[in-house]
Amino acid sequence: MATDELNEYAKKIQKEIIDQELKEFNEQIVKLFHNPPNWGALTGSDVISHSYIGPCGDAITFFLRIKDEIIQKANFTTTGCVASVATGAQTTLLLEGKSVKDARLIQAEAIESALGGLPADHKHCAELAARTLQQLLTP
Repeated sequence: MATDELNEYAKKIQKEIIDQELKEFNEQIVKLFHNPPNWGALTGSDVISHSYIGPCGDAITFFLRIKDEIIQKANFTTTGCVASVATGAQTTLLLEGKSVKDARLIQAEAIESALGGLPADHKHCAELAARTLQQLLTP
């Protein structure tokens, strides 16, 4: 198969995958899944992190760089599904620039709302992100 044909075949398969995902998830979730902002660990002595494994077996870790009680940078990793990646990414977007006090108030409903909703069988992913965040920020 020639390179051009292979590239076209790959584009076709990728479009089919995304089309299938859009049958289950909204466009915001699919976008965050394919290009998750703030993905990856932060390092340094000024970084705090916490991991949590939910009842479904998905794990999420948040990494925060905080200065003067303001979240300067928020990153995440997860071993989970499409919804876990999207909720992790969305949570980091909600966190950056917030005070630790305000970040402690972020609940699963706010994460889900920012995503434009989650399918019923994936609502636990927002709960996983919120629980992990609360455990990280609770003194």
